[in-house]
Amino acid sequence: MQIGHKLPTRYTMKDGSNVIELEITEKEKDLRVYITRDLKSQEQCVQSAKKAQSVLGMVKRHFKVVNKEDFNVLYKTYVRPHLEYCVQVWSPHFKKDIECLETIQRRATKLVKGLKRKPYEERLKSLGLYSLQQRRLRGDLIETFKILTGKERVDSRSFFQLATDSHNLRGHSLKLFLPRCSTTVRKTFFSTRVVSHWNALHVINAPTVNTFKNRLDGVGPLSPRSAISKGK
Repeated sequence: MQIGHKLPTRYTMKDGSNVIELEITEKEKDLRVYITRDLKSQEQCVQSAKKAQSVLGMVKRHFKVVNKEDFNVLYKTYVRPHLEYCVQVWSPHFKKDIECLETIQRRATKLVKGLKRKPYEERLKSLGLYSLQQRRLRGDLIETFKILTGKERVDSRSFFQLATDSHNLRGHSLKLFLPRCSTTVRKTFFSTRVVSHWNALHVINAPTVNTFKNRLDGVGPLSPRSAISKGK
C-alpha cells in the first residue's frame, strides 16, 4: 500500500533466488478496521453502518414494542458497538461520514414507544444518550487520560508532547503541545484532534478512570466542532 504519494513505484521481495513483485493494494482490512491508501474513514463508516443496520433490522423484526429500558439494553449491547469499534483509530471528520453513522442511531431511537415523532435531540435527552459525535470526543478524552496517567501500557511520548510554555499551562499541568499539520488527514489523527479539547478541560486531576469519566460527564454534553446535524 502506497501512502502519501502516487508515484509508479514497484516493490519486490526475495524468496531464495526468486524475486517476487508485491501486488499494490488500495484497501486492506486489519483487526476489523479498513485502511485505505488515502487514510480516509469512508469505507470503515460504510461497513460499520451496514453491520449496525443489519442488527437493528433484527431488533425491529423480533420486538413489536420497545420501551426505554429494553432499548437501552438492546441498542447499547448489540447495535452501538458496531458504530464505535476501535473508533479512536478511524474517527470520521467529513460530514457525510459523520451522518452515515449518526443516521443509524437516529433510526434506532425511533423504535422506542412514544418517541418516534419527537425531534432527534429530544429523543436523545429522553433516553439519556449523547450523539455519536459527542461520544467519540468523550472517548478521545478518556483515552488521552489513560495514556497520560499511565493507565495504558504505552509510551505517552509516542502520542503526545507536553506543553513547555508556562503561559499555556494555566488550568492544569498536563497541557499538550499542538503540532503544526500540513494535511487535513494529519489534523484528524487522534493524537492531534484531541489536543485542543484536552487543554480546555479542568477535570483531569482524577485518581481513577471512573472518577475522570464521572467528572467529565458532570461537565455536560461535549461540543465537537461540528454540532449534531439537523434532522428527524
